[in-house]
Amino acid sequence: MQARAVIIQETGGPEKMKVETVEVGAPGEGQVAIKQTAIGLNFLDCYQRAGVYPMQVPSGLGQEAAGVVEAVGPGVEGFSVGDRVAYAGGPPGAYADYRLIPAAAIVKVPDGVSDEQAAALMLKGMTAEYLLNRTYQVKKGEFVLFHAAAGGVGLIAGQWGADIGARMIGIAGGPEKCALAKSHGYEFVIDRKSEDVVARVKEITGGEGVPVVYDSVGKDTYEQTLKCLAPLGYFVSFGSASGQIAAVKPIELQMNGSLFYTRPTLMVYNAKRADMEASAAAAFAMVEKGAVKLEIMQRYALEDVGQAHIDLEGAKTMGASLITL
Repeated sequence: MQARAVIIQETGGPEKMKVETVEVGAPGEGQVAIKQTAIGLNFLDCYQRAGVYPMQVPSGLGQEAAGVVEAVGPGVEGFSVGDRVAYAGGPPGAYADYRLIPAAAIVKVPDGVSDEQAAALMLKGMTAEYLLNRTYQVKKGEFVLFHAAAGGVGLIAGQWGADIGARMIGIAGGPEKCALAKSHGYEFVIDRKSEDVVARVKEITGGEGVPVVYDSVGKDTYEQTLKCLAPLGYFVSFGSASGQIAAVKPIELQMNGSLFYTRPTLMVYNAKRADMEASAAAAFAMVEKGAVKLEIMQRYALEDVGQAHIDLEGAKTMGASLITL
């Protein structure tokens, strides 16, 4: 069967992505074929396209999508033709209207969750789950500081943290993004463009700082994050939208209060099938019970993937972004 897929022959800028017609054969051992309906866009895709995260080329791109199973390969159990499924992980190649993927990478989508919701939720929702529940277990009544609060992960995390009972502090850029974050679980929102973030955090917390900061910005916020943490606090660096952090110096962690520093990834936290299933189930449950409302604020055609990456890297998006088919 022929499919349309985004392919890069070499790493580089958004212009390196081309929509090509490719031949997709029958699913092999342990694989399923999926007719995709919605594809999630994530900053991770930009890292891979640009070569920040090395990958073999030529290659497809994209880690997250939802769709319908059209064929099942030998040895696959638990999935049938017609099942609605979604995934976040497996080999790159989500930017396509039809693809093969290991059955081990997919989960069934509950009836109460739409395909668009699933494509917007899988990677970002499971990221929020492992950050708040496993990297650092957020507790009721605890202050939590979250950078990029108006982004896809940020909006989910704000609501998830509020459901736990945490006192969520979000950082966003500009009045529109701050208002969006404020309406999605954040008790306090700091405008990084017009406010002194460290001073506001200390004011909110009575001078103590916060026990955990979730920072996906990277180079531009590293020193700021250190100063926002209380002694023995956790610096959770899970992205680098502004560029990679230079060498982390242990002396800085010591001098700023014997801090803990970690650089977690979803693929490691959900490497085991059981952990991935539990993480996805938790994310779906938050949507089904209404605790997390998904904001899909940008939709692109497959042919407009270059503009989608330009918008992501230019901080022009809010909430979740999808390619719709």
